[in-house]
Amino acid sequence: MSPVARRHVIVSGCSGGGKSTLLAALDRAGYRVVTEPGRRIVEAEMQGTGAALPWIDLEAFARRAVEMALRDRAGVQDDGSWVFFDRGLIDASVALEHAAGISLSDSLAGAAPFHRTVFMAPPWPELYRNDAARQHGFDAAVDEYHRLCAAYDRLNYRLVHLPKTSVRERAAFVLDTLG
Repeated sequence: MSPVARRHVIVSGCSGGGKSTLLAALDRAGYRVVTEPGRRIVEAEMQGTGAALPWIDLEAFARRAVEMALRDRAGVQDDGSWVFFDRGLIDASVALEHAAGISLSDSLAGAAPFHRTVFMAPPWPELYRNDAARQHGFDAAVDEYHRLCAAYDRLNYRLVHLPKTSVRERAAFVLDTLG
């Protein structure tokens, strides 16, 4: 694994599980954070044609998310510090596999692996809320969570489940786990 990839850390897991809130705290603490491609695509699509929304055309949405995640990763400059990805390439590839049957090995071909530890936000019904960009229900979010866990396992990543605790404690947990 390249030295750069060793510092690229994925925060994944259940939709509505507090990933973006955790990453905002890491950003405020001075760490570099790459925001979730899916949220950016939904925002852009809701301003435009709305054709690549996950509840309208999951395959088109997933293809755009893979493309955006590849650009995001290519655009990260190495300064020797941790870079945290809110979902990103592997999550987008899992969505593409689910929507179109395109294997992870095909959509991830040529991409450098990420840090071997992936932080997973578990289903947390007390936090889960629908909004304009999250229109699926909690059951669908849990199904996606299980697909993600299985995919990361198949790719030999080490899953570390985030504790259901305060944002400050979660951020400390992530940083302590990384050493």
